[in-house]
Amino acid sequence: MKIKNIEPYVISHELDTPFYFSQWQYNTRKICLVKITLEDGTYGWGEGYGPAGVIKAGIEFFKPFIVGKKAIENEVLWQEMYRRSMDYARSGSLQAALSAIDVALWDIKGKLLNKSVAVLLGGLKNPTIQPYATGLYFTRVDDLEKVLINEAKLYKSQGFKAIKMKVGLSINEDVKYVAAIRKAIGDDIRLMIDANHAYSYQEAIELCRKVEKYNISWFEEPVSPEDYEGYKKLRKSTSIPIAGGECEYLKFGFKRLLENECVDIAQPDICASGGLTEAKRIATLAQVFNKDIVPHSWGTWIAISAAAHFVGNLDKNPGRMYNDLPTMELDRSENALRDIVTKCDLTINNGLLCVPNTPGLGVDVNMDELEKYLDKETHYNEKRFEIR
Repeated sequence: MKIKNIEPYVISHELDTPFYFSQWQYNTRKICLVKITLEDGTYGWGEGYGPAGVIKAGIEFFKPFIVGKKAIENEVLWQEMYRRSMDYARSGSLQAALSAIDVALWDIKGKLLNKSVAVLLGGLKNPTIQPYATGLYFTRVDDLEKVLINEAKLYKSQGFKAIKMKVGLSINEDVKYVAAIRKAIGDDIRLMIDANHAYSYQEAIELCRKVEKYNISWFEEPVSPEDYEGYKKLRKSTSIPIAGGECEYLKFGFKRLLENECVDIAQPDICASGGLTEAKRIATLAQVFNKDIVPHSWGTWIAISAAAHFVGNLDKNPGRMYNDLPTMELDRSENALRDIVTKCDLTINNGLLCVPNTPGLGVDVNMDELEKYLDKETHYNEKRFEIR
């Protein structure tokens, strides 16, 4: 069955409560989705992680090269897109556009073969996942510590056994908030910290030494993604496991990360690093280096479902009679684009996520709601272009 059409959509929502982290403040969530439709009407949905308008342009760049091709041959199409972009976009937003298309093709493949994506990836090895709650962003309130504590307690009451919080404002503030959160949630909840590459090596090691006593499960993106040497030195200088990789693209980027001994936990974003096709290769590479892999995921239910199917297929590392449940990121911050525009067959009860066994990713989009959330600036520019 051949591809008839590829339609990218940029959707946006102005947040009720703007939030910030070590790098930027978010007032609006903006995401690029893509719908691929076949000749018989079968369709699949994908999503790109990164600047939505740029990803949309990337999808439109790839579109003429794969329309009319067989959707079932997703690796053939992946190779076509990779080669078309290799000379000038071996990493970055064009690879996120490739990823969005690839995810949609896997959704279609599952529907055509009446199998879930996890099964098509090789089998559902992990039907139950214990995700960690991502939240605890900074907001401009009078008593931020109290707000963060209440949010952390909410996640604990919902059954989450792991929580990731933001750091990176300053070392003193980080230590203050980490101590407060650890005290609030107790010792039976895993706690991870994420600096979004806010620190130099010297600053990162200082923070590590001051928070090690709070039993931190991992320190995510402590230094610049360009600072491979800083990552390596930090791993050797702290007992806290180091995580990173959301700024890496394709297996080649993760090869650099792993060969340089930068991380204990590799974190590819499926909707940016090459889609499910490449994520499968990255997982094999991580296994060669005996590293854990926990995908980064920060989007709609399309991205989250893609991550769930991927984790559902991951091998045990290293494997034993009684393994801990695998984990993945579950963003809990405000996101109407996730909760209103998209829907999924995932079930999340008492902090546990069950991978759906419905064909494809088990996701869909409410087209009426999508129309309401279409990014007005992008839509206006398209209409202006059409008039010309």
